[in-house]
Amino acid sequence: MDSQNDESAPAANQESALKSFISGGIGGACLVLVGHPLDLVKVRIQTGGGGGAGTFSILQSTFAREGVAGLYRGVSAPIVAIAPVFAVCFWGYDIGQRVVRSISSNANSSPTEPLTITELSVAGALSAIPTTVIMAPSERIKCLLQVQANEIANGGVAKYSSMRDCAVQVYKEGGLRSIFKGSFATLLRDVPGSAAYFGVYEWMKREIIKMQGTESGQLSPIAVLTAGGLAGMANWIVSIPPDVLKSRFQTSAPGRYNGLYDVFKDLVREEGYSGLFRGLRPALIRAFPANAACFFGMELSRSLLTFMD
Repeated sequence: MDSQNDESAPAANQESALKSFISGGIGGACLVLVGHPLDLVKVRIQTGGGGGAGTFSILQSTFAREGVAGLYRGVSAPIVAIAPVFAVCFWGYDIGQRVVRSISSNANSSPTEPLTITELSVAGALSAIPTTVIMAPSERIKCLLQVQANEIANGGVAKYSSMRDCAVQVYKEGGLRSIFKGSFATLLRDVPGSAAYFGVYEWMKREIIKMQGTESGQLSPIAVLTAGGLAGMANWIVSIPPDVLKSRFQTSAPGRYNGLYDVFKDLVREEGYSGLFRGLRPALIRAFPANAACFFGMELSRSLLTFMD
């Protein structure tokens, strides 16, 4: 793939890190609004709350039982966290490119020389490191609220009354250690996932530019949506096994597992290796529209913030 980047890659301008931060946050908000209902389904399937039902069956039953509010159960945690998470993610990607450029012999020390796809993928992997600080506690709370919705539907009693109440109770149970439970699993998921995410997006953009025969690097909205959607799918194809382990670990009772490897052994023993891919279908169905919206929102806001360069 690296051979694609000399003639077809547009010149890379040294953009403002703040611009990357703001546009990433806007993209993240777009992603949550489009993708949350299918993310809810994914978590329910992964944690055993789907009762063996399929993706669209769970969506239908959730809507029939709880309405639109049910489809957005637990959305407060990601909507509060995802905007800053994606702001940090795209900021981290910008910083990652600068780090890669500073140690790369291929960039010829020029800030406008395009990086290779491999180098951009490495920059994407680096972006996962700062985002985990925000992502891990947000995912912990989101998963607990979504699993609680399953229990309530089956006649159980609500333990948490809100996102804030959930965070307070989790903190009381085990302090910051409990809040950040699953951080390593989040990092294990997001480092390779982010490499695939940004690598595929940049590769698709370059391929579309070649097909369109443009030299300016300006893509149509359909092209951005397509590249973003496929990038999101690539992310989840790589990320789903550690995401399954993360969801189970973060929603488990205190003391049930000694660590992530314990979750892995328990899952494989009960369900086989196929259990590692639980929730892949709703994740992929969600990934295309959600990440198409994310990159579209990011690119649109970035084009409106050119004065910040």
